[in-house]
Amino acid sequence: MNTNYEAYEQPGITVDLAIFTVNKNKLKVMLVKRAEAPFLDFWSLPGGFLMHKESLEDAAYRVLTEKTGVKDVYMEQLYTFGAPERDPRARVITVAYFALIPWENLNQPESNKIKDLTWYSVDQHPKLAFDHKEILKYAVQRLRAKASYSNIVYGLMPEHFRLSELQTMYEIIINDKLDKRNFRKRMLATGLLQETGEKDISGAHRPAMLYQFKKLEITFSN
Repeated sequence: MNTNYEAYEQPGITVDLAIFTVNKNKLKVMLVKRAEAPFLDFWSLPGGFLMHKESLEDAAYRVLTEKTGVKDVYMEQLYTFGAPERDPRARVITVAYFALIPWENLNQPESNKIKDLTWYSVDQHPKLAFDHKEILKYAVQRLRAKASYSNIVYGLMPEHFRLSELQTMYEIIINDKLDKRNFRKRMLATGLLQETGEKDISGAHRPAMLYQFKKLEITFSN
C-alpha cells in the first residue's frame, strides 16, 4: 500500500469555553474581544491552544482560571468542532466545554491578549469570531436540556435556597415560565433536593423552608 503522508495536515488543537452565569435575571455568557488577528476586535468565547503534554481537561481548567479566577465550578466537555476552514490561520480542531459560575463568585480577570471582557445575554450578543456562534448555540441547548432531568443548576445556585429561587433559576435557563405548584411537586419528587432544617426569614415574604442539593456533582432525577 502506497500512502502519501505529506497529504495529511497535522491540525492544531484548541479548547474553547462557553462560561455561563446568571445576572439580572438573564442567562449570560462570557465573551472576550480579540486583541490579535484573525478576527481582530471581534468578540469570541475564551479559549486557547493546547500546550505540550497538557490534557484537554487541564487546558480547559487553565483557560477557565485565567479568565475567571475561579476553580471549583461545574464544567463538562461539550463537543468537538473540526470544520476544515473554521480557523483561517490553519487547520484547527477545538474541543468545546461549558461551565457554570454563580455571579457572586466571579472576579475580573486579566490577560495581555484580551482588550476587553464582558457578559452578554445568550439571546442578544454581537457577531462572534470563528464558529463560536455555533458553539454557543450548542452549549445553550445542552444546558437547557440537562436542566430538565438533572441537578445541573446547582452550578449557578447558592448553597441554600428557597424553592421559589430555584424556580426562577430554571425559568431563566429555559427562557419560559413554570407553574409554581407543578414545579414544586416535580422538584420534590426528583429526589435531588433535601431540606436544610432552616427557614429564610429575611425580607417581607413569609418564612420559607431552605433547601439544598443532595450532591454537588451531576446527578440525574429518578
